[in-house]
Amino acid sequence: MRNIWTIAKREYDLYFISPIAYIVALLFLTIVGLIFALNIFSITLSQPGPAPAPDPRIVTGPMAFLMLLATPALTMRLIADEVRMGTMELLLTAPVRDHELVVGKWFGAFLFMLTLIGASLVFPLMMQQISDPGIDQMLMVSGYLGIILLAAAFLAIGVGISAIFSNQIAAFFTTLITFVILWWLIGAPANIIPSGAEVFRYLDMSAHFYESFNEGRITLAAISYYLSLTALGLFIGTTAIETRRWR
Repeated sequence: MRNIWTIAKREYDLYFISPIAYIVALLFLTIVGLIFALNIFSITLSQPGPAPAPDPRIVTGPMAFLMLLATPALTMRLIADEVRMGTMELLLTAPVRDHELVVGKWFGAFLFMLTLIGASLVFPLMMQQISDPGIDQMLMVSGYLGIILLAAAFLAIGVGISAIFSNQIAAFFTTLITFVILWWLIGAPANIIPSGAEVFRYLDMSAHFYESFNEGRITLAAISYYLSLTALGLFIGTTAIETRRWR
């Protein structure tokens, strides 16, 4: 556990000296803020007098999609860069187990993403202040829980793919393509093929968020789906590191 925390803290600190991380954070929060401001402005214009309670989904909905775009940039270097710089050999000879290395890298990225998610809470808090009787608390809690679980799954898949490649660009595009498949394409056959539609629907990453958490419903199926993807990503990463060790 100490090794995991040491690696995670190092990765978390590295994000704050990384230009890419700052660009991702700035774009992420700026776009969420603009969408929030435009929605509030639209509500204010259409409803004279006391503002009705804004829907917290105007924040959580865009955040989920933006994480799909941001995560590949945050995870592409995590292990691929160690291979490129030749420091992976040092890590493989250090008294650190393969799963500790992968989980530590993932947890450091997860802490950074939690920092961005935490910063975005300013928008629902502003909604609470400007509206009467306030926002739907259950929608906000379930939406943010979904965002956190989604971040964990995205980052784990990104770390797993980064462990396979020695090139950051290859890791970036492979991760992005994987997300596009999980987010848009894998659920498409459910609307075309009656046989096995439930399987495709269950594998649809976006459906578990937008039809469950973002609607105020916290379901065991959605939670287990994201946790399973997280475990799968970490397993792929650990297996890739073990393969490198025995080459």
